[in-house]
Amino acid sequence: MSDKNEMGKVKGKAKEATGKLTGNRRMETEGKTDQAKAKAKDALGGAGDRAKGVKDSMTDDDGH
Repeated sequence: MSDKNEMGKVKGKAKEATGKLTGNRRMETEGKTDQAKAKAKDALGGAGDRAKGVKDSMTDDDGH
């Protein structure tokens, strides 16, 4: 999980809450969307890390 993605989740949560408090449905929806984007980026980053781990485990000690 990157700090950038975590910050995106926090900002999205704040935007969603502000939208709810003010009755601004668009802002509320934007907040939910921001959170979903950050979660998706986290998932993609994790998949890349796992793929690198598999590749590394398939090579022998001298890198071949």
